[in-house]
Amino acid sequence: MYNFIYKHMIYSMTGYGKSILQLPTKKVSVELKSLNSKTLDLNARMPSIYREKELDIRKLLADKLERGKIDFSIYVEMTAEDTSTQINAPVVKQYINQLRNVVDGEEIELLKMAVRFPDSLNTVREEINETEWQAIENEILSTITLINHYRLDEGKVLEEEFRKRIGIINDLLEKVIAMDPDRIDGVRERLTKGIEELKEKYDENRFEQELVYYIEKFDITEEKVRLKNHLEYFMEALNSNDSNGKKLGFISQEIGREINTIGSKSNYAPMQQLVVRMKDELEKIKEQLLNVL
Repeated sequence: MYNFIYKHMIYSMTGYGKSILQLPTKKVSVELKSLNSKTLDLNARMPSIYREKELDIRKLLADKLERGKIDFSIYVEMTAEDTSTQINAPVVKQYINQLRNVVDGEEIELLKMAVRFPDSLNTVREEINETEWQAIENEILSTITLINHYRLDEGKVLEEEFRKRIGIINDLLEKVIAMDPDRIDGVRERLTKGIEELKEKYDENRFEQELVYYIEKFDITEEKVRLKNHLEYFMEALNSNDSNGKKLGFISQEIGREINTIGSKSNYAPMQQLVVRMKDELEKIKEQLLNVL
């Protein structure tokens, strides 16, 4: 088992953050959700008044969140009178006067009809209040902090899982190393027995040369060394100051390559059983690596 002194820096791509800002006339909710993705896939929803700020928001989220399928939303709920729609009083009065010439009715009924006619209401285009926007932008930054805390907590769970799985693979490799001499002796014994059963005369020196050549083809010394190095490299990358899921993914591919080669060369059932267990642990690692930032 490895005994690194480490500083945790693994982040999951899965996260959630929500922050609420109360302004004088409205309540603004900022929400962020993220799932795993090979690239940054950002979807932004917000009221039309804030659309001019969308590019700045996207740049901010790309810088702070880096990667993942990100859903960003701003919701606005009005809590006091603050409307951009105003009654066009002269036009409404004109409609009411015309309606009196057509129908008899109470003033309130004529008003209900008048406000339905064209140009009775004027909609003034809202402009962003920069002071208000500064407060909203600060709330967005707070929400990003929340989702990154969530990602970090999820990352801690993943990291413990990786340490456990890599430790198991390393223990299995130690068992492979320990049984390797017996494996070679077993291969030599089977070949010798097979030749003797043929009951044919053979040149012992030539047979020994061929036997050495054959056994060399099953030699896994290099694979054992490389696998050990890859396991250590994985742990070093896990302990680095960067959360790099792609790098860990590349190292896991190299680990898999050496495990597969040991399996194909082993020609020994007990060792192949260990290889199957190593493959199983590695698959669990690869599956979880898809969630690492």
